[in-house]
Amino acid sequence: MISSEQYKERMAKLKPNVYQGGKLVDRFDPSIVGGIYVLCTTYDFANDPEFEGVGVATSHITGEKINRFNHIHQSVEDLLNKQKMTRLYCQEVGGCIQRCMGIDALNALSVASYDADQNHGTSYYKNFIEFMKKVQSEDLSLVCAQTDVKGNRVWRPAKQQDPDLYLRVVEKRADGIIVNGAKAHNSCSAYADEIVVLPTRNMASDETDWAVAFSIPADTQGVTLINGAFNPPRRRRLEAPYCKQGESHSMTIFDHVFVPWERVFLCGETEEAGKAALLFALYHRHSYTGCKAAVSELYTGATALAAEYNGIEKAQHVRHKLADMIQVVDLIYASGIAAAMNSVKAGSGTYIPDSNYCNAGRMLAGEAIYGEYEALAAIAGGLSATLPHEEDFYNEKTRPYLEKYIMRTPDVSAENQHRAFRLFQDMMSSAWGAHKLIDALHGGGSPVIEKVAIYRDHNIEHSKNIVKKLAGIEYEGSTKGIFREKRSWY
Repeated sequence: MISSEQYKERMAKLKPNVYQGGKLVDRFDPSIVGGIYVLCTTYDFANDPEFEGVGVATSHITGEKINRFNHIHQSVEDLLNKQKMTRLYCQEVGGCIQRCMGIDALNALSVASYDADQNHGTSYYKNFIEFMKKVQSEDLSLVCAQTDVKGNRVWRPAKQQDPDLYLRVVEKRADGIIVNGAKAHNSCSAYADEIVVLPTRNMASDETDWAVAFSIPADTQGVTLINGAFNPPRRRRLEAPYCKQGESHSMTIFDHVFVPWERVFLCGETEEAGKAALLFALYHRHSYTGCKAAVSELYTGATALAAEYNGIEKAQHVRHKLADMIQVVDLIYASGIAAAMNSVKAGSGTYIPDSNYCNAGRMLAGEAIYGEYEALAAIAGGLSATLPHEEDFYNEKTRPYLEKYIMRTPDVSAENQHRAFRLFQDMMSSAWGAHKLIDALHGGGSPVIEKVAIYRDHNIEHSKNIVKKLAGIEYEGSTKGIFREKRSWY
């Protein structure tokens, strides 16, 4: 495992290919360093004895101690530790920890590439294992580039007028493949070592060119990152840990990019391509049961603090609202635990969490976020939107007025009142807050996608049979069993 300083040294060596605001920018551009700070914490935490139990794993490939973000889940305990690690780390930074895309893509590929080899006699899993040795030994940071730009959503990849609207293979050579296309919504690509590319959907038999998965260094020739960076408002004097974080998302362009065969994990295997796409989504939603539990807890704590500072913490309607919010936190996290406990072991040895529990937790998190914003806004009050500028709290003329009139509860200092409401403003009334609101709804799949998956993977006939039995109606099958049977849907 490496240190955060070694990670930053590696980022500094990447060739410039990040465009932002109409110009080529450095990876240490002030707008991007907040994201680098977040990834640095993932290296620092792994080297911190306090987090070692969840942040460090033992590689099943080499037997060495590794950063858990580069681990392939080999047990129920691995899934539980990944979920716990994600929640703890997100609590520490105050938001998305960003490296979950990498671990989720790796686990999806461990299953799909193995199955491709078993079904087609390919050597993708061997490629994958060799790649994993590099990832683990060098403690690489990875981003998953999955979402294609899709063009006309009604048309499948092979029907698009421009075939590049889904990333595809345009040439196969003896030494590798050439790919063309673009991937969207790629978080942390501006400060990751590797870009892991996965298919975005199930592929039909005539869509072999689009059934491709691989990994390449983030500065590979032909790769252009058109980046958007988001940060909490920067403070001039009122420093706060929450404001250190940041996040970037890119549209990642692949302009005739060469990928060596040893970096290819699928190429033309349509069934396994669809499997990789679905598995990444599933693993990512399991990660969300950790991170979204942390985010919901952040809003619960902020709402409770706003109530305390406003002197209404004992009001019954406030306590009822907080109880509702606490329930959401616990149910999101509990769904991840249930998903891990009901996981199945794939042929590759990788453990796959239960689909229904993952999707139920992620759907709850996405649908609850607007209620959490509303609760904080209602209890904190309008000051979160109209708080004077930070500089006015330090101006010789206006400071006495603001210190006098921001006061609420007498035993809380004016500075702490200011700090609290400045944070509430950052969370709700800033560009950062708006960005995180949409991210919380759509990241990992919007709630409607989870609903589709929940209905798809639940045995609704079993539920109907229970009712038929109780009504005295004949039915086929069994109604026995308290819990849904573990099953491999993939």
